[in-house]
Amino acid sequence: MRNRSLSVSSPTAVCCLGCALLALAGSGASAQTPAVPAGPLTLEQVLQLAEPRSESIAIAEAAVRRAAGDVVRARSGRLPQLSASASYDRALASEFEGLFDATGPPCDPFAANAGAPLAERVAEIERAIDCGAIGGSFFGGGQDTGDDGNSLPFGRKNTWRVNLLFSQAVYSGGRLEAQANLAHAGQESAGLALTGARAQLLFDVTQAYYDAALSERLVTIAEATLGQAEATLRQAQVAFKAGTQPEFELLRARVTRDNQAPAIIRQRAAHQIALLRLRQLLELPASAPLQLAALLDDPALPPPPAFAPRLAAAEAVLDVKTLADVPTDPAANPDVDRNAVKEVAAVVQLREAALAAARAERMPSVSLNSSYGRVAYPSGLAPGFGDFRTNWTVGATVQVPILTGGRLRGEEMVARADLEQAQVQLKQVSELADLDTRSAWAELVAARAAWEASANTIEQANRAYEIADVRYRAGVSTQLELSDSRLLLQQAEANRALAARDVQVARARIALLPDLPLGAGTTPRPAQPQRPFTAPSTPGTPAQPLGGGQFRNATTQTQAAGQTGGRQ
Repeated sequence: MRNRSLSVSSPTAVCCLGCALLALAGSGASAQTPAVPAGPLTLEQVLQLAEPRSESIAIAEAAVRRAAGDVVRARSGRLPQLSASASYDRALASEFEGLFDATGPPCDPFAANAGAPLAERVAEIERAIDCGAIGGSFFGGGQDTGDDGNSLPFGRKNTWRVNLLFSQAVYSGGRLEAQANLAHAGQESAGLALTGARAQLLFDVTQAYYDAALSERLVTIAEATLGQAEATLRQAQVAFKAGTQPEFELLRARVTRDNQAPAIIRQRAAHQIALLRLRQLLELPASAPLQLAALLDDPALPPPPAFAPRLAAAEAVLDVKTLADVPTDPAANPDVDRNAVKEVAAVVQLREAALAAARAERMPSVSLNSSYGRVAYPSGLAPGFGDFRTNWTVGATVQVPILTGGRLRGEEMVARADLEQAQVQLKQVSELADLDTRSAWAELVAARAAWEASANTIEQANRAYEIADVRYRAGVSTQLELSDSRLLLQQAEANRALAARDVQVARARIALLPDLPLGAGTTPRPAQPQRPFTAPSTPGTPAQPLGGGQFRNATTQTQAAGQTGGRQ
C-alpha cells in the first residue's frame, strides 16, 4: 500500500505532481511582475505596478526589437555571404540505366600484329571497331580500363553532393545604404513610439487613479448628505408629532431623504466603474481588492512625488500673464520638446531613405560569387573519401535594369509623394504641438484657479448649514432654507474635490507633456451619472452633479443638473 501511494502512475500522485508543477509555473510567472502591496495604494505604487503589466508597453517593446532586427538585416547586405549545402539522391529509374553494366568487350579483344600483311591488319582494326573492342562509347562502354567510366554521373544509383556558395556585393548603386538608413529610421521611430506609449500609460493610470479617488470622495459626500437628510427627517417627525409642523414639512423631509438613496446607488456604481478601469490598466482581476491613498481634501494638495521633479520647473513659469507668454520653443523651454514632433521627423527621414532606395533601383549592381562543390557517385550507399570529385567556379554578376515597364518610375513617384506628405505632416504636427502645449498650460492655470477659488467655500457653506440647522431646530426658519444650505454645502464639497482632481491630472499632463502624444490630455474622463436632488420651491436653486468634463466650471454644470434633478 505504501509503495502504491508513492508510485507516480497512481492517480493521486499524478494529480499532486500536476498541482506542484502548476504552483511552480505560477510562482515563476508572478516573479516577472511585481506583487500588489497590501493596504491603500499611492500613485507611485500604482505607476510602478502598471508598466510591467501593460500590453501597450509590451507591444511597443516588441516593435523596438523588430526594428533592431531590421537594422541587423540591412547591415548584413554589405557583408560577405557564405552558405553550405549537402544532398543525397537515390535514382529509382534512369534513361541511362544499363549503359555501364558491361564488364568487358562483347567480342575478342583487339590484337595488333605488326608482322601481318597490311590487309590483315586493316581487317583486324575494322573488326575491333565494329564489335566495340576498341574506341568505347561516349558513356564509358567498351573495355573497362579503370574506375573512370564507373565514376561518370549517368545512370548512377547514388549521388552525394557537398557545396559551398560565396557571394559579396561590390556595388549596389546605393541600395544597401538606403536600406540601412530605412532600418535606422525605423528603429528611431520605434524607440520614440515606446516613449510615447510609456508616457500615455502613465497619464492614463494617473487619470484613472484620480477618477477613482474622486468617485470615492463623491460617495462619501453623498452618504454625508443622506445622513443630514435623515437627521432632518427625524426632526420633522418629532415636530409633527408635537403639532408644531404641518404634514407637508414631514412629507417634504421624507421625499428629500428618499431622493438621496438613488444618488448614492449611482455614485457607488460610478465608483465601481472607476475602480474597474484602474484594475484593467493594472492587469488585476475584476474582483481584486483595491484601496487608494489619494487625499483630494488635502488643503495643501502637494504635487504627486512621481512628477515633482518636472513640475518644479513647470510651476516656475506659471506666472505668465497670457497664454501667449508660455514658452513653446524647445530651445527656450526644453520641457516642450515634444516626442510627437520627433516621431514625425523620424518618418520624414524614413521617407527620404525610401526615395533614395527607389532611385537606387535604376543603378546597376555588381557582385562576386564563387561555388565550391564535391560530388561522388558510389556503387554502394556510403561513398569513400576517394570517390569525390571537385567542382570549383569563380564569377561576377552584373545586373542592369533595362526595361521595367514604368515600374521604377512609379515607385519613385510614390516615394516622392510620401516624402512630401511627411514633410507637410511635420509642419502640421509642429503647429498642433504648439497648440497642445498652450492648451495644457491653460488647463493647469484654470484648474489651479478653480481649486484656489474653492478654498474657503467649504468652510463658509458648512457654517451656513450649521446656522440654518440651528434656525430650523429653533423654528425660526423653514425646511427650504435648510435644504438650500445642505445643497450648497454638498455642491461646495464636490466642486472642491473635482477641482483637486483636475489640478492633479493637469500637473501630470504638464510633467509628461514632452513625451505624451498630441491631445492625450484632452480626452474626457468617463461621464458619471448625475445625482438627483429634491427640487426647492424657488427655481434655479443649484444642485451638485457627479461629474462633468475635465476643467469645466463646476458651478455652471451643477445649476443645470439641479434643474434636471428637480424634474425627477
